[in-house]
Amino acid sequence: MKRWTSLSPEKKHVWLALCLLLIYVSPLFILGENAHIRVHDNLDSNIAWYKVLKDSGQLFGSSNAVIPQIINGLPRNAFGTEFSGIEWLHHLFPSMLAYALSQLLTRIIAFIGMFLLLKKHFVKAAEAYHIRVWVSLAFALTPFWPSGMLSTLGMPLALWAFMNIRNGKFTWKEWLTIILIPFYSSFVLGFFFFLFFMGLLWLRDLLVKRKPNWGFFSSISLMTLIYLMIEYRLVYSLVFPEAPTSRNEFVSSTLGFWHTIRLFIKNYFLGHTHVLTLHTLVIVPLSFIVVVMIWKKEMRGIIEKRYLYLFIFNIILSIWYAFWFYQGWQPLKDRISLLNTFNFARFHFLRPLVIYLMFAVGAFLLWGKSGKWRLFVKICLIVQLLVLFAANDEIVYRVEGKPSVKQFYATTQFKEIEQYIGKPQSSYRVASIGIHPAIAQYNGFYTLDTYNNFYPLTYKHQFRKIIATELAKSPTLKKYFDQWGGRCYIFVAELGKKYEFKKDSKVKIHHLQLNTSVFKQMGGQFILSAVPITNAEANSLELKKTFDQKDSAWRIYLYHVK
Repeated sequence: MKRWTSLSPEKKHVWLALCLLLIYVSPLFILGENAHIRVHDNLDSNIAWYKVLKDSGQLFGSSNAVIPQIINGLPRNAFGTEFSGIEWLHHLFPSMLAYALSQLLTRIIAFIGMFLLLKKHFVKAAEAYHIRVWVSLAFALTPFWPSGMLSTLGMPLALWAFMNIRNGKFTWKEWLTIILIPFYSSFVLGFFFFLFFMGLLWLRDLLVKRKPNWGFFSSISLMTLIYLMIEYRLVYSLVFPEAPTSRNEFVSSTLGFWHTIRLFIKNYFLGHTHVLTLHTLVIVPLSFIVVVMIWKKEMRGIIEKRYLYLFIFNIILSIWYAFWFYQGWQPLKDRISLLNTFNFARFHFLRPLVIYLMFAVGAFLLWGKSGKWRLFVKICLIVQLLVLFAANDEIVYRVEGKPSVKQFYATTQFKEIEQYIGKPQSSYRVASIGIHPAIAQYNGFYTLDTYNNFYPLTYKHQFRKIIATELAKSPTLKKYFDQWGGRCYIFVAELGKKYEFKKDSKVKIHHLQLNTSVFKQMGGQFILSAVPITNAEANSLELKKTFDQKDSAWRIYLYHVK
């Protein structure tokens, strides 16, 4: 107790914030597989990928190795580098424990990084510790894309290190930070764009100050080099390109001008699913209040200028994101394949950093006006934290009626299916209808369908023959598969772009038209459907058995291809 009373108010707030952070992630540890977490680009893909790679024994597989469990041989490189920390967490621990540890580690580092950045460079005043602590906690609680790790939430810590080195006031800690962050983040999902702007900052210093800052340049080069070494599989594929992949057929720039403007507005005010900031209710109004005050010349100074830079930069990032999908880009993308295969729209992944820096600096400027404005800032901090706590995965996905992790992967049910088939899983291939193929993959089945970042283009064309008639019935599905194709699924026109038909669903498929001859040629023997197929016989399908299990979200109809 004496130790607590002897702590400074700021340190007390830090410890309280960390306790709230632990409470935020606690459902993952308490509930385990009964927890509810994100499905999109998480349960439907990455978590299953980690398990498939672990089970394959190909973690250190060569660049030419393949994973036979997926699409008769998915290139090992499609699963990314073995030097990623999240790969090792999932290699060493069960899926949910690895996931929970990753969430905890990422959010603690995010809090520390933002706190250090604000204290050293943006909100230095001793009396403004409320802003430093609680904006840092708010940033750490944002619902980031789980497999991104520190790709966005690690940016404040990296910026703290780079700014210290740029100013010539650094220790070994900054260099260690720069060395370690690449092992728990992604180059293409965040730090490529961050380092690009660090490079521009170094170039700006060179042009303005007429003196190269070699320490700063060395730090940028070092982190870039480490990323390139970690992502050697990506570098290899760029230097020694092999056969075309599904990404070569991406058509991303399809929007007209006004549709692009709407996308800009949506991104600016609501954000993006992979970098959600939940800034609409509190941060957006506060940011405009501060801009109005600066415009009325109620505030002037270096901090105000820095705030305006952040405000304008945030707008530019949303404009860039939206206009990357503007149809005017497509002729250039058709000529330069890299513009199709690499998503340069992801410069907007810098927005979480920019938005919460803007929140902190804007709140600090209002704090400086004292009186009622300090109360207003405190209210904003509290409401923003309430918004973020209300957006906890356990609350959001439970309310939405999403299955828990245990219900989603349904391991007991799929074990029953495996035992019923009674053959080694490697001796036959399956595909799914109405559920994600990741579920079958997680349970060890060898699948002809998949969801991956890329896979051979020849396979996409071969698989398309199975679903060609169904695609012809639905322009939406045809465009979705032909112009993207990341989801190589058994698409059914009657189901649309829906892949989670739970056991209480009343949906039936009446007019299925698959080319099961091609399916058989590719090794397919069974279809796992979450909904009954009334015209199964017309597709040479025979219902063998229906599987229902209390801990599963699905009712599986097992069809055999005659």
